[in-house]
Amino acid sequence: MANIRNVAVQMDHVSTINIAGDSTFAMSIEAQNRGYKLFHYTPDRLSMRDGKVFATVEPMELRDVKGDHYTLGAPERVDLSTMDVILLRQDPPFDMAYITSTHLLERIHPKTLVVNDPAWVRNSPEKIFVTEFADLMPPTLITKDPAEIARFREEQGDIILKPLYGNGGAGVFHSTRDDRNFSSLMEMFGQMFREPFIAQGYLPAVRKGDKRIILVDGEPVGAINRVPAEHDARSNMHAGGRPEPTELTAREREICARIGLALRERGFLLVGIDVIGDYMTEINVTSPTGLREVKKFGGADIAALLWDAIERKRA
Repeated sequence: MANIRNVAVQMDHVSTINIAGDSTFAMSIEAQNRGYKLFHYTPDRLSMRDGKVFATVEPMELRDVKGDHYTLGAPERVDLSTMDVILLRQDPPFDMAYITSTHLLERIHPKTLVVNDPAWVRNSPEKIFVTEFADLMPPTLITKDPAEIARFREEQGDIILKPLYGNGGAGVFHSTRDDRNFSSLMEMFGQMFREPFIAQGYLPAVRKGDKRIILVDGEPVGAINRVPAEHDARSNMHAGGRPEPTELTAREREICARIGLALRERGFLLVGIDVIGDYMTEINVTSPTGLREVKKFGGADIAALLWDAIERKRA
């Protein structure tokens, strides 16, 4: 049997989440249902003193009731190495604050099992990790050089341009070959982001949906299709994408089989990949979403499958 009693969740504050579609809530309430004691903390409550990692945590009880979904107990400062499992679940941006938290959590992993492995989360930015499988991707360019991006657009025609470390569809632009705003867009990106940008060839198949496939310990366990709104290039549910039930195609199973070993080698117990048509565009390892939508449409209870995998790992 897995030796798990105490589970800490490093997340955006529980008061801010929409429980109807929040995967962290689904994972946490499944832990609670298994009898584990939950502790809540936000990343800014994380500290390291003389090599020991602490956080000011609050005991947390959850209820699947909109508007009354949580109760927090009195704050207490704890040595996080006394926890059995930590769920690393705050949303990006994947910035230096995020990276610093992975350095701290790495000090206590794997004796305290951090899900996902913090060192590999740090070393696998989702829009860069995917480039290890270049033949499974659409044409992709990572650069901050406007001339390179202009050449890429001339070659590809329509492109998607987005920040390298963004999330939730923020800052995603569809630029056509004759887009007269392209130079202004380049100027704006150059002013907003110190990091390179990512450009990808536009995939017309996105109008039929951008599929989120969830993998647990390297195996596909469920998927939803996210269809963009009529006048939007983005399919992210944060940006108004409409979730639909779906099944995996033979090509999507091929993609999952190709990446499964790499995910297991990195200790990624929960991953969400994005697939448009025949191409994978991202491998999401920070705080993958979609668990509640899959279950709502009659698919697997992925939160339960994840905790089964965590218990096997702890055992």
